[in-house]
Amino acid sequence: MALMIYDTRRKQKVLFKPINPGKISMYVCGVTVYDLCHLGHARCYVAFDVVHRWLESSGYDVNYIQNFTDIDDKIITRANEKGIDFLELVDENINSYYQDMDALNILRADEYPRCTEYVEQMISIIEDLIQKEHAYVTKDGVYFHVESAPEKYGVLTGQKIDAVLGGAGGRVSKTGDGKRDHKDFALWKLAKPDEPSWESPWGDGRPGWHIECTAMSMDHLGEQFDIHGGGHDLRFPHHEAEIFQGECHTGQSPVVNYWLHNGFVNMDGEKMSKSLGNFWTIRDIISRVDPLVLRFALINAQYRSPIDMNDQLLKDAGVNHQRLLDSYKLSLDSWGGINENELRRLPEPDITSSEELTHSLGLIEKFAEEFALAMDNDFNTREAVTKTMSIVREVNKLLNSDFDSKEIQAIGFYSVEIFEQQAGNVLGLLPTREQMSVMDKESEDVKLRKNEISAEVEELLMRRTQARTDKNWEEADQIRDQLSEMGVVVKDTPDGPVWDLS
Repeated sequence: MALMIYDTRRKQKVLFKPINPGKISMYVCGVTVYDLCHLGHARCYVAFDVVHRWLESSGYDVNYIQNFTDIDDKIITRANEKGIDFLELVDENINSYYQDMDALNILRADEYPRCTEYVEQMISIIEDLIQKEHAYVTKDGVYFHVESAPEKYGVLTGQKIDAVLGGAGGRVSKTGDGKRDHKDFALWKLAKPDEPSWESPWGDGRPGWHIECTAMSMDHLGEQFDIHGGGHDLRFPHHEAEIFQGECHTGQSPVVNYWLHNGFVNMDGEKMSKSLGNFWTIRDIISRVDPLVLRFALINAQYRSPIDMNDQLLKDAGVNHQRLLDSYKLSLDSWGGINENELRRLPEPDITSSEELTHSLGLIEKFAEEFALAMDNDFNTREAVTKTMSIVREVNKLLNSDFDSKEIQAIGFYSVEIFEQQAGNVLGLLPTREQMSVMDKESEDVKLRKNEISAEVEELLMRRTQARTDKNWEEADQIRDQLSEMGVVVKDTPDGPVWDLS
C-alpha cells in the first residue's frame, strides 16, 4: 500500500508524493521556550517523531526542521519576573526541552533554528510584502493586510477568519494605531521601553509570531516543501498566517504540499489548564511513570484523534508496555546472542499450515504486514500498537512451547528482529539492548537487596502493626523512620502492610 496522508488543507486523505523522489522536507512548529514543556507538547512531538521514524523506515531521506520561538511576550514577562536576561531563560528552557524529549525517546530533528537568528531574513520578507502591497506600516509596526489575498481565507479551518476570531487563543490583536482591520496580523512590532529589540527600516522592534516560521522553514527547505506539522490549535491563526505570508511572498501556491495536525489532549474530559488545576508538565508525569509508558499511552491513539489523559489510561499503558518489554526480554534471553549464521533455519511462515511453528510464524508475518499497512494509512499508530501486541501474544506462545533449544534460539532471534524494527525503530517503545542489560542488573540487585533485608523488615512491620493496634504512635513513627532509613516504602492495605524498595 502506498502512503496515504490526511492533508488538513484538502480535508481528506491523499496519496503522498514527495517533491523530490526519495527525499522529504518536513517542518514542525516548535515550542515557545518560556517554561517547561507540558503534556500537549509531548503529544505533538511524539506524534511527529513517529511520522519521522516511519518515513525513514520506509526508505526516505528526511530533512526534519523544528524551530524554537525564543522571543515573545511570555518570554519577556517571565524573564522580567525572574530578573534575568531573556536569553538566559531561553537557554535554560531549551536545555530542559532536550532532556524531556530525550526521556520520551524522541529522535533529534536535523536542525533547531531559533527565530532571533533569522531577523534579517524576516525583515527581507516583510519588505517584499510591503512592496507587493500585502503589508503596510503603522505607528506601532508592520501588519499583513489579509484582504489583499481574500482567496486564502480559512484554507485550513474551512471557515472565514471572522468566524474563528474568537478561537484564536488571544493571539489575534485588536485594531491598534493605524491597523486597518482586526483580521490583519503583526509582522513587525515596534519595541516598548526596556524590551529586547532589533534594528529595522520601520524602527527598532521585534518580529511578530507568524513571520518567524515562514522565514525559517523557507531558509532551510526552500520556497516549496513537503510537510508542515503542528498541533490542532495552530491551524488558526498561526498556520493560516504562514500561508498568507509564504504564498504572497513567493508567488508559489502551495508553499506546503501537506499540512498535518495532531489532536488535542484533555485531562479527565476537560481541556488542560493551569486555572483548573489539571495542568501536567512532562516532568510531572515521568516522575510517576516511566517515560516510555507515557509514550505508549500517547501513541495508542491515531495522531489526529483527541486523547483523554487520566490515571487509568497511564495504568493500562504501563501494563501493556510491560507485556511488550517482558516479551522482548524473553526473546533476547531465548536467542542468547548467538551468531545468525549458527542458528537453525526456521520453516517458511504459512498461516494455513497445521504445524504449530509454521502457523504461528505465518500469523506473526501477517501481523507485521498489517502493522505496515496501518502506518501507511495516515500513520495509524493505534492499529500498529494493536498488531504489535498481537505479535507479543504469538511470540510468548512460541517461546513457552516445547520446541528444542535450537528452535527456541532461532525463534528468539526472529522475534528480536521484529520487535526492534516495529516496536523499537518505528514506535520508539523499546530501550536499547544496553539499557535492557542495565535494567536486568538493577532488577537482580533489587531482588538481592530485598532478600537480604526481608526477615528484618517483616519483623519491624509486625512490631509496627502491634504499636498501631496499641495506639503507641511514638513507637510506630520510630519504626516507620527506621524502615525509611533502610530505603523501604510501606503501603497499608486492607490485607495488611506491603513493602518495596524506594
